[in-house]
Amino acid sequence: MATTTAAARRDEERATFDAFLAACPSRMVLDRISDKWVGLLLAALADGPRRYSELGRKVAGVSPKMLTQTLRVLERDGLVEREVTAAVPVRVDYRLTPLGEGLHGTLLQVKGWAEDHVVEVLAARERYDTEHDTEHDTESG
Repeated sequence: MATTTAAARRDEERATFDAFLAACPSRMVLDRISDKWVGLLLAALADGPRRYSELGRKVAGVSPKMLTQTLRVLERDGLVEREVTAAVPVRVDYRLTPLGEGLHGTLLQVKGWAEDHVVEVLAARERYDTEHDTEHDTESG
């Protein structure tokens, strides 16, 4: 009876993942990394470790509750590590793990694309809204 190594089993499992299937675990990972706070926090940590308060200032609009929840999720998923330094007051730093570093480059590209193309997206929205408001007025009139 042939036995397979743990690495071989992982490779075999990896080949069967399909995020288009609702029950696939890779769908959960895709859902997680597509969250706006996840992308922004990973980008904010790209330059190195940051304290909780620094992250809150860097990522404008994130509430303390969402910041805490998102950092906990990222830590649980192995993308961020939390380091507590005994001091008065206690110092807590967050940094990307090697797994998080592997993802942050891709998310930085998405962030850059959004910043580079926001004018075009806003113009498309305006055209769409103008065309569809006119259609709506015609249909109701």
